[in-house]
Amino acid sequence: MKTVKLIIPMLVVVVLCQPAWASRIKDLADIEGVRNNQLVGYGLVVGLNGTGDSSSTEFTVQSLVNMMERLGMRIDRDNVKVDNVAAVMVTAKLPPFAKAGSSIDVLASSIGDADSLVGGTLLLTPLKGPDGQVYAVAQGPLAVGALSFGGKAAKVQKNHPTVGRIPGGALVEREVPFQLPQNRALNYRLRSADFTTVTRMAGVINQHFGQPLAKPLDSGSLQILVADQYANSLVEFIARIEHLEVQPDMAAKIIVNERSGTIVMGENVRLSTVAVSHGNLNLIISESAQVSQPGALARKGDTVEVPETDLAVSEDKGNLVVLPMGVSIGDVARALNAIGATPRDLIAIFQAIKAAGALHAELEVL
Repeated sequence: MKTVKLIIPMLVVVVLCQPAWASRIKDLADIEGVRNNQLVGYGLVVGLNGTGDSSSTEFTVQSLVNMMERLGMRIDRDNVKVDNVAAVMVTAKLPPFAKAGSSIDVLASSIGDADSLVGGTLLLTPLKGPDGQVYAVAQGPLAVGALSFGGKAAKVQKNHPTVGRIPGGALVEREVPFQLPQNRALNYRLRSADFTTVTRMAGVINQHFGQPLAKPLDSGSLQILVADQYANSLVEFIARIEHLEVQPDMAAKIIVNERSGTIVMGENVRLSTVAVSHGNLNLIISESAQVSQPGALARKGDTVEVPETDLAVSEDKGNLVVLPMGVSIGDVARALNAIGATPRDLIAIFQAIKAAGALHAELEVL
Protein backbone atom coordinates (compact mmCIF):
# COMPACT_ATOMS: atom_id res chain seq x y z
CA MET A 1 0.00 0.00 0.00
CA LYS A 2 2.85 2.42 0.70
CA THR A 3 4.27 1.88 -2.77
CA VAL A 4 0.92 2.72 -4.34
CA LYS A 5 0.63 5.93 -2.33
CA LEU A 6 4.04 7.06 -3.52
CA ILE A 7 3.43 6.30 -7.18
CA ILE A 8 0.08 8.05 -7.51
CA PRO A 9 1.30 11.55 -6.47
CA MET A 10 4.23 11.28 -8.88
CA LEU A 11 1.91 10.50 -11.78
CA VAL A 12 -0.33 13.42 -10.88
CA VAL A 13 2.62 15.82 -10.90
CA VAL A 14 3.71 14.65 -14.37
CA VAL A 15 0.25 15.18 -15.84
CA LEU A 16 -0.18 18.62 -14.32
CA CYS A 17 3.24 19.77 -15.45
CA GLN A 18 2.57 18.82 -19.08
CA PRO A 19 2.09 22.07 -21.05
CA ALA A 20 -1.51 22.44 -22.14
CA TRP A 21 -0.43 24.34 -25.27
CA ALA A 22 2.12 21.80 -26.51
CA SER A 23 1.88 20.46 -30.08
CA ARG A 24 2.90 17.14 -31.54
CA ILE A 25 6.03 16.99 -33.68
CA LYS A 26 3.93 15.56 -36.55
CA ASP A 27 2.00 18.86 -36.58
CA LEU A 28 5.17 20.97 -36.61
CA ALA A 29 7.54 19.21 -39.01
CA ASP A 30 7.65 16.74 -41.90
CA ILE A 31 10.25 14.23 -43.04
CA GLU A 32 12.20 15.56 -45.98
CA GLY A 33 10.71 14.21 -49.20
CA VAL A 34 7.40 13.11 -47.67
CA ARG A 35 4.95 15.52 -49.31
CA ASN A 36 1.95 15.81 -51.62
CA ASN A 37 2.32 15.98 -55.40
CA GLN A 38 0.10 18.18 -57.57
CA LEU A 39 -1.83 16.65 -60.48
CA VAL A 40 -3.82 18.38 -63.21
CA GLY A 41 -5.89 17.32 -66.20
CA TYR A 42 -8.37 18.60 -68.80
CA GLY A 43 -11.78 16.98 -69.09
CA LEU A 44 -15.43 17.32 -70.01
CA VAL A 45 -18.48 17.40 -67.75
CA VAL A 46 -21.65 16.12 -69.42
CA GLY A 47 -25.30 15.82 -68.41
CA LEU A 48 -25.88 19.48 -67.62
CA ASN A 49 -29.38 20.86 -67.99
CA GLY A 50 -28.62 23.59 -70.50
CA THR A 51 -26.10 25.26 -68.20
CA GLY A 52 -22.97 24.20 -70.10
CA ASP A 53 -20.65 26.16 -72.36
CA SER A 54 -22.01 28.12 -75.30
CA SER A 55 -21.19 27.32 -78.91
CA SER A 56 -18.75 30.22 -78.95
CA THR A 57 -16.45 28.26 -76.61
CA GLU A 58 -14.37 26.67 -79.36
CA PHE A 59 -12.21 24.37 -77.25
CA THR A 60 -15.31 22.70 -75.76
CA VAL A 61 -16.75 22.04 -79.22
CA GLN A 62 -13.40 20.76 -80.48
CA SER A 63 -12.94 18.48 -77.46
CA LEU A 64 -16.41 17.00 -77.83
CA VAL A 65 -15.93 16.36 -81.56
CA ASN A 66 -12.52 14.73 -81.00
CA MET A 67 -13.93 12.49 -78.28
CA MET A 68 -16.86 11.35 -80.42
CA GLU A 69 -14.56 10.62 -83.35
CA ARG A 70 -12.32 8.47 -81.14
CA LEU A 71 -15.44 6.52 -80.22
CA GLY A 72 -16.00 5.77 -83.92
CA MET A 73 -18.54 8.45 -84.84
CA ARG A 74 -18.38 11.07 -87.58
CA ILE A 75 -19.58 14.44 -86.36
CA ASP A 76 -20.20 17.65 -88.29
CA ARG A 77 -18.59 20.35 -86.20
CA ASP A 78 -21.05 23.01 -87.37
CA ASN A 79 -24.01 21.05 -86.05
CA VAL A 80 -22.63 20.46 -82.55
CA LYS A 81 -24.32 22.14 -79.59
CA VAL A 82 -22.61 22.03 -76.22
CA ASP A 83 -25.32 23.41 -73.95
CA ASN A 84 -25.13 20.26 -71.82
CA VAL A 85 -21.31 20.01 -71.85
CA ALA A 86 -18.68 22.05 -69.99
CA ALA A 87 -14.91 22.04 -70.26
CA VAL A 88 -13.17 21.82 -66.87
CA MET A 89 -9.72 21.67 -65.36
CA VAL A 90 -9.40 18.79 -62.92
CA THR A 91 -6.90 19.10 -60.05
CA ALA A 92 -5.89 16.69 -57.30
CA LYS A 93 -3.21 16.06 -54.70
CA LEU A 94 -1.36 12.76 -54.77
CA PRO A 95 -0.48 11.99 -51.12
CA PRO A 96 2.86 10.42 -50.19
CA PHE A 97 3.08 6.62 -50.29
CA ALA A 98 -0.14 6.40 -52.35
CA LYS A 99 -0.38 2.94 -53.92
CA ALA A 100 -1.79 1.96 -57.31
CA GLY A 101 -5.51 1.33 -57.00
CA SER A 102 -6.13 3.71 -54.10
CA SER A 103 -8.56 6.61 -54.57
CA ILE A 104 -8.05 10.35 -54.11
CA ASP A 105 -10.38 13.36 -54.20
CA VAL A 106 -10.52 15.60 -57.27
CA LEU A 107 -11.77 19.12 -57.94
CA ALA A 108 -13.30 20.16 -61.28
CA SER A 109 -13.41 23.87 -62.19
CA SER A 110 -15.08 25.32 -65.27
CA ILE A 111 -12.82 27.12 -67.75
CA GLY A 112 -15.52 28.10 -70.26
CA ASP A 113 -18.67 30.16 -69.89
CA ALA A 114 -20.82 27.48 -68.27
CA ASP A 115 -23.44 28.75 -65.83
CA SER A 116 -23.47 25.74 -63.51
CA LEU A 117 -21.99 22.25 -63.10
CA VAL A 118 -24.86 20.99 -60.95
CA GLY A 119 -25.93 17.48 -61.99
CA GLY A 120 -22.93 16.94 -64.26
CA THR A 121 -20.72 13.88 -64.64
CA LEU A 122 -17.00 14.08 -65.31
CA LEU A 123 -15.85 11.83 -68.14
CA LEU A 124 -12.64 9.81 -67.97
CA THR A 125 -9.85 12.33 -67.38
CA PRO A 126 -6.14 11.48 -67.06
CA LEU A 127 -4.32 13.47 -64.37
CA LYS A 128 -0.68 14.27 -65.03
CA GLY A 129 2.23 15.42 -62.91
CA PRO A 130 4.86 18.05 -63.77
CA ASP A 131 6.85 15.36 -65.59
CA GLY A 132 4.00 14.71 -68.04
CA GLN A 133 3.29 11.20 -66.74
CA VAL A 134 -0.25 10.05 -65.93
CA TYR A 135 -0.50 9.25 -62.22
CA ALA A 136 -4.28 9.00 -61.78
CA VAL A 137 -7.52 8.80 -63.76
CA ALA A 138 -10.67 10.65 -62.65
CA GLN A 139 -14.33 10.04 -63.46
CA GLY A 140 -17.69 10.30 -61.72
CA PRO A 141 -20.62 12.54 -60.74
CA LEU A 142 -19.85 15.97 -59.38
CA ALA A 143 -20.95 17.15 -55.95
CA VAL A 144 -21.65 20.88 -56.23
CA GLY A 145 -22.68 22.60 -53.00
CA ALA A 146 -24.36 25.48 -54.82
CA LEU A 147 -27.41 26.43 -56.85
CA SER A 148 -28.11 28.90 -59.60
CA PHE A 149 -31.39 29.48 -61.43
CA GLY A 150 -33.42 32.32 -62.82
CA GLY A 151 -34.54 34.05 -65.99
CA LYS A 152 -33.72 37.15 -67.98
CA ALA A 153 -34.99 39.58 -65.37
CA ALA A 154 -33.87 37.91 -62.15
CA LYS A 155 -31.40 35.29 -60.99
CA VAL A 156 -30.78 33.49 -57.71
CA GLN A 157 -27.38 32.05 -56.88
CA LYS A 158 -25.97 30.49 -53.73
CA ASN A 159 -22.28 29.70 -53.31
CA HIS A 160 -20.20 28.94 -56.42
CA PRO A 161 -21.93 26.65 -58.98
CA THR A 162 -19.05 26.33 -61.46
CA VAL A 163 -16.78 24.27 -59.18
CA GLY A 164 -17.52 20.69 -58.16
CA ARG A 165 -15.82 17.97 -56.17
CA ILE A 166 -15.71 14.19 -56.55
CA PRO A 167 -14.76 12.48 -53.28
CA GLY A 168 -12.56 9.49 -54.11
CA GLY A 169 -13.18 10.21 -57.78
CA ALA A 170 -9.71 9.34 -59.08
CA LEU A 171 -7.84 6.04 -59.04
CA VAL A 172 -4.07 6.10 -58.67
CA GLU A 173 -2.43 4.40 -61.65
CA ARG A 174 1.23 5.16 -60.99
CA GLU A 175 3.12 5.41 -57.71
CA VAL A 176 5.64 8.12 -56.93
CA PRO A 177 8.93 6.37 -56.21
CA PHE A 178 10.08 7.22 -52.70
CA GLN A 179 11.89 5.25 -50.04
CA LEU A 180 12.69 6.21 -46.48
CA PRO A 181 16.41 6.85 -45.96
CA GLN A 182 18.42 3.76 -45.16
CA ASN A 183 21.47 5.54 -43.72
CA ARG A 184 19.84 5.73 -40.27
CA ALA A 185 19.45 9.51 -40.46
CA LEU A 186 16.12 11.32 -40.82
CA ASN A 187 15.93 14.98 -41.84
CA TYR A 188 12.86 16.87 -40.62
CA ARG A 189 11.74 20.17 -42.13
CA LEU A 190 9.83 22.57 -39.87
CA ARG A 191 6.68 24.07 -41.37
CA SER A 192 7.50 27.39 -39.67
CA ALA A 193 11.23 27.89 -39.26
CA ASP A 194 12.22 29.02 -35.78
CA PHE A 195 15.48 28.53 -33.84
CA THR A 196 13.73 28.20 -30.49
CA THR A 197 11.22 25.62 -31.72
CA VAL A 198 13.82 23.42 -33.43
CA THR A 199 16.02 23.53 -30.31
CA ARG A 200 13.09 22.49 -28.11
CA MET A 201 12.29 19.64 -30.50
CA ALA A 202 15.83 18.33 -30.29
CA GLY A 203 15.77 18.52 -26.49
CA VAL A 204 12.45 16.65 -26.21
CA ILE A 205 13.62 13.86 -28.54
CA ASN A 206 16.97 13.42 -26.79
CA GLN A 207 15.30 13.38 -23.38
CA HIS A 208 12.70 10.81 -24.48
CA PHE A 209 15.21 8.32 -25.89
CA GLY A 210 17.89 9.07 -23.31
CA GLN A 211 20.63 9.67 -25.88
CA PRO A 212 21.71 12.52 -28.20
CA LEU A 213 19.92 11.46 -31.38
CA ALA A 214 18.56 14.84 -32.58
CA LYS A 215 20.70 17.74 -33.78
CA PRO A 216 19.39 21.06 -35.19
CA LEU A 217 20.96 21.92 -38.54
CA ASP A 218 19.43 25.39 -38.84
CA SER A 219 16.19 27.18 -37.94
CA GLY A 220 14.14 25.03 -40.31
CA SER A 221 15.71 21.56 -40.27
CA LEU A 222 16.48 18.86 -37.73
CA GLN A 223 18.52 15.70 -38.17
CA ILE A 224 17.58 12.64 -36.13
CA LEU A 225 19.69 9.47 -35.95
CA VAL A 226 17.74 6.22 -35.68
CA ALA A 227 18.27 4.55 -32.29
CA ASP A 228 19.98 1.17 -32.35
CA GLN A 229 16.95 -0.69 -30.99
CA TYR A 230 14.86 0.66 -33.91
CA ALA A 231 17.33 -0.15 -36.68
CA ASN A 232 14.96 -2.77 -38.14
CA SER A 233 11.70 -0.95 -37.33
CA LEU A 234 12.05 2.52 -38.81
CA VAL A 235 8.29 3.07 -39.08
CA GLU A 236 7.81 2.46 -35.35
CA PHE A 237 10.66 4.87 -34.57
CA ILE A 238 9.04 7.62 -36.69
CA ALA A 239 5.67 6.99 -35.04
CA ARG A 240 7.16 7.47 -31.58
CA ILE A 241 8.82 10.73 -32.65
CA GLU A 242 5.59 12.07 -34.17
CA HIS A 243 3.66 11.78 -30.90
CA LEU A 244 6.23 13.65 -28.80
CA GLU A 245 4.88 17.04 -27.71
CA VAL A 246 6.81 20.30 -28.04
CA GLN A 247 5.88 23.83 -27.05
CA PRO A 248 6.43 25.83 -30.26
CA ASP A 249 7.63 29.40 -30.13
CA MET A 250 6.25 32.17 -32.31
CA ALA A 251 7.38 35.61 -33.32
CA ALA A 252 5.57 38.68 -32.02
CA LYS A 253 3.35 39.74 -34.91
CA ILE A 254 0.17 41.70 -35.52
CA ILE A 255 -1.80 41.00 -38.70
CA VAL A 256 -4.29 43.65 -39.77
CA ASN A 257 -6.64 43.64 -42.75
CA GLU A 258 -7.79 47.16 -43.56
CA ARG A 259 -10.44 45.97 -46.02
CA SER A 260 -12.33 43.82 -43.53
CA GLY A 261 -11.19 45.44 -40.27
CA THR A 262 -9.74 42.15 -38.99
CA ILE A 263 -6.93 42.20 -36.40
CA VAL A 264 -5.00 39.16 -35.16
CA MET A 265 -2.30 39.55 -32.49
CA GLY A 266 0.14 36.98 -31.14
CA GLU A 267 0.62 36.41 -27.44
CA ASN A 268 4.22 37.69 -27.50
CA VAL A 269 3.27 41.24 -28.54
CA ARG A 270 4.68 43.76 -26.06
CA LEU A 271 4.61 47.53 -25.75
CA SER A 272 6.86 50.11 -24.22
CA THR A 273 5.26 52.78 -22.03
CA VAL A 274 3.06 54.88 -24.29
CA ALA A 275 -0.02 57.08 -24.01
CA VAL A 276 -2.80 56.68 -26.58
CA SER A 277 -5.57 59.15 -27.33
CA HIS A 278 -7.92 58.68 -30.23
CA GLY A 279 -10.89 60.82 -31.22
CA ASN A 280 -13.02 60.44 -34.32
CA LEU A 281 -13.67 63.52 -36.41
CA ASN A 282 -17.20 63.55 -37.88
CA LEU A 283 -18.09 65.86 -40.78
CA ILE A 284 -21.84 66.14 -41.50
CA ILE A 285 -23.03 67.94 -44.65
CA SER A 286 -26.75 68.24 -45.47
CA GLU A 287 -28.27 69.83 -48.57
CA SER A 288 -31.76 71.40 -48.62
CA ALA A 289 -33.69 73.79 -50.85
CA GLN A 290 -35.74 76.88 -49.93
CA VAL A 291 -38.36 78.23 -52.33
CA SER A 292 -38.69 82.04 -52.66
CA GLN A 293 -41.80 83.35 -54.37
CA PRO A 294 -43.49 86.81 -54.78
CA GLY A 295 -45.91 88.12 -52.22
CA ALA A 296 -49.66 87.70 -52.56
CA LEU A 297 -50.30 91.28 -53.86
CA ALA A 298 -47.19 91.61 -56.03
CA ARG A 299 -47.77 92.46 -59.71
CA LYS A 300 -44.61 90.73 -60.99
CA GLY A 301 -42.14 88.19 -59.67
CA ASP A 302 -40.60 84.77 -60.22
CA THR A 303 -40.47 81.75 -58.00
CA VAL A 304 -36.82 80.93 -57.23
CA GLU A 305 -35.35 77.86 -55.62
CA VAL A 306 -32.54 78.82 -53.21
CA PRO A 307 -30.18 75.98 -52.14
CA GLU A 308 -28.97 75.92 -48.54
CA THR A 309 -26.07 73.93 -47.12
CA ASP A 310 -25.70 73.04 -43.45
CA LEU A 311 -22.22 72.08 -42.30
CA ALA A 312 -21.54 70.61 -38.87
CA VAL A 313 -18.24 69.33 -37.50
CA SER A 314 -18.07 67.20 -34.36
CA GLU A 315 -15.20 65.42 -32.73
CA ASP A 316 -15.64 62.53 -30.27
CA LYS A 317 -14.06 62.84 -26.89
CA GLY A 318 -10.60 61.30 -26.91
CA ASN A 319 -9.68 59.53 -23.70
CA LEU A 320 -5.96 59.38 -22.93
CA VAL A 321 -4.98 55.84 -21.90
CA VAL A 322 -1.50 55.00 -20.63
CA LEU A 323 -0.22 51.56 -21.62
CA PRO A 324 2.63 50.56 -19.27
CA MET A 325 5.77 48.85 -20.50
CA GLY A 326 5.68 45.10 -21.04
CA VAL A 327 1.91 44.66 -21.02
CA SER A 328 0.50 41.39 -22.40
CA ILE A 329 -1.86 40.95 -25.31
CA GLY A 330 -4.85 40.80 -22.95
CA ASP A 331 -3.86 44.08 -21.32
CA VAL A 332 -3.49 45.72 -24.72
CA ALA A 333 -6.97 44.58 -25.78
CA ARG A 334 -8.59 45.75 -22.54
CA ALA A 335 -6.86 49.12 -22.61
CA LEU A 336 -7.81 49.85 -26.22
CA ASN A 337 -11.38 48.69 -25.66
CA ALA A 338 -11.57 51.14 -22.77
CA ILE A 339 -11.36 54.09 -25.17
CA GLY A 340 -14.09 52.60 -27.37
CA ALA A 341 -11.84 51.92 -30.35
CA THR A 342 -13.39 50.09 -33.30
CA PRO A 343 -11.34 47.59 -35.37
CA ARG A 344 -10.49 50.27 -37.92
CA ASP A 345 -9.49 52.62 -35.10
CA LEU A 346 -7.25 49.91 -33.70
CA ILE A 347 -5.47 49.58 -37.03
CA ALA A 348 -4.66 53.30 -37.03
CA ILE A 349 -3.60 53.15 -33.36
CA PHE A 350 -1.23 50.20 -33.92
CA GLN A 351 0.32 51.90 -36.94
CA ALA A 352 0.90 55.06 -34.88
CA ILE A 353 2.38 53.10 -31.95
CA LYS A 354 4.68 51.27 -34.38
CA ALA A 355 5.80 54.59 -35.89
CA ALA A 356 6.54 55.86 -32.37
CA GLY A 357 8.82 52.87 -31.74
CA ALA A 358 6.82 51.59 -28.80
CA LEU A 359 5.42 48.44 -30.47
CA HIS A 360 7.80 45.47 -30.13
CA ALA A 361 6.22 43.30 -32.78
CA GLU A 362 6.03 42.98 -36.54
CA LEU A 363 3.04 44.82 -37.97
CA GLU A 364 1.83 43.24 -41.21
CA VAL A 365 -0.91 45.02 -43.16
CA LEU A 366 -2.81 42.91 -45.68
